Amino acid sequence: MGSELIYRGSETQPSSDSYSPKPVKPWASVTRTIHYLLREQRLLFVFVGIAIATLIFTVFPTSSAPYVAPHSRFTTLIPDSITYFPIETQQKFSSAHRLGFGSANPTSKIPLGLKRKGLRIVVTGGAGFVGSHLVDRLIARGDSVIVVDNFFTGTKQNVMHHFGNPNFELIRHDVVEPLLLEVDQIYHLACPASPVHYKFNPVKTIKTNVVGTLNMLGLAKRVGARFLLTSTSEVYGDPLQHPQKETYWGNVNPIGVRSCYDEGKRTAETLTMDYHRGAGVEVRIARIFNTYGPRMCIDDGRVVSNFVAQALRKEPLTVYGDGKQTRSFQYVSDLVEGLMRLMEGEHIGPFNLGNPGEFTMLELAEVSIYYPLILLMN
Repeated sequence: MGSELIYRGSETQPSSDSYSPKPVKPWASVTRTIHYLLREQRLLFVFVGIAIATLIFTVFPTSSAPYVAPHSRFTTLIPDSITYFPIETQQKFSSAHRLGFGSANPTSKIPLGLKRKGLRIVVTGGAGFVGSHLVDRLIARGDSVIVVDNFFTGTKQNVMHHFGNPNFELIRHDVVEPLLLEVDQIYHLACPASPVHYKFNPVKTIKTNVVGTLNMLGLAKRVGARFLLTSTSEVYGDPLQHPQKETYWGNVNPIGVRSCYDEGKRTAETLTMDYHRGAGVEVRIARIFNTYGPRMCIDDGRVVSNFVAQALRKEPLTVYGDGKQTRSFQYVSDLVEGLMRLMEGEHIGPFNLGNPGEFTMLELAEVSIYYPLILLMN
């Protein structure tokens, strides 16, 4: 009889005991955290991070805004403050309107309590008579000054009292050669100004006026500096108008022995205005009249120095003609004040800088006889 397979679905198979995990040990989460921190020196990194954060917040504390009392125009005092301003002043001179800190008008008036930002200024011919007095004023104002001079008429003695001052630099350089600097303003005074000196080498004189001015204007264009040209009353030549106004075009001999200076300065003015109109360079033009004062060269051939030198040597004073010709004379400190105001002002010029009061040569000779030092030592 054959065997048969019998399936009994209702019958249940014997099952093994069910799996049960190990009982959870007390403090397991705490010990697991401790093991994690101790593994690979993680705890050390945690303490280092805390130390760094503490140091940062200690050295650079966050500053809170000052408390303003209701209906009060002034802020309360903050312990680490030095100067306090009304609310209107703080809003006016906020970061967007702060003067002297890279603003478009660094020469404007600075409010009380805010320090004026010093400018970086180059003065060509800064070791000369007028240039050295200008350097003195700029240094006293807090600016950094770079003097560029080839010492043809200037001397180191005129500026040596600034040696060692971190705001003063002296470069022996001829402006006929290019010069690369980073400056905010350029006072261009480089050129022999007395007949004795500019007649000594007339070709060099006109090159200084033309090529030197071109180089300085090119520098002003590259770095965006404001440029001031010191021209001269000689641009009027042998004037037919007295006194001369800036609108007068002059009466100049283009082939005379003085034309290297006269025409050179006229060309320098032309170049200055062309750079202003064509390249947008900020320029100023000053036409300087007779000036006297300390550090004036005693043998430069000008009437003031001639009279003083002859009076000191007890020689007869030389007066040409009938002595009724008139001249105006200004003191060097007044000229420097005019140059600085012109540079800081908004007008281009040209401007005549001189003394409106005129003296005859006979009057000047009398002053030189009785007060031989007053013209140079005033």
